[in-house]
Amino acid sequence: QVQLVESGGGLVQPGGSLRLSCVVSGSWINGDTMGWYRQAPGKQRELVASISSFLSTHYAESVKGRFAVSRDNAKKTVYLRMNSLKFEDTADYYCNKVSVPQFDWGRGTQVTVSS
Repeated sequence: QVQLVESGGGLVQPGGSLRLSCVVSGSWINGDTMGWYRQAPGKQRELVASISSFLSTHYAESVKGRFAVSRDNAKKTVYLRMNSLKFEDTADYYCNKVSVPQFDWGRGTQVTVSS
């Protein structure tokens, strides 16, 4: 059973930065492509960044150039560095595999961008 525990969210002003972490516990194959997702109030969950086992990264257009995803397989942790945060980045952020079947979702970490 794999568990995903996200952390690092918080309240930040526009233009600020945060670094999110996702610790994967349990049986995790380092070859999985991992993604960061977010869900804003009243909206569907969307994939904003992903990173393969070969460290190939992809980003949604809305975050390209501002967010950076990384991973440390030894620590079974995936990171999301978020810079130049905007109001529209406000959401609950989650990590998970990109491929199906996905792991059970964690509780996420809340990011609020507000002045």
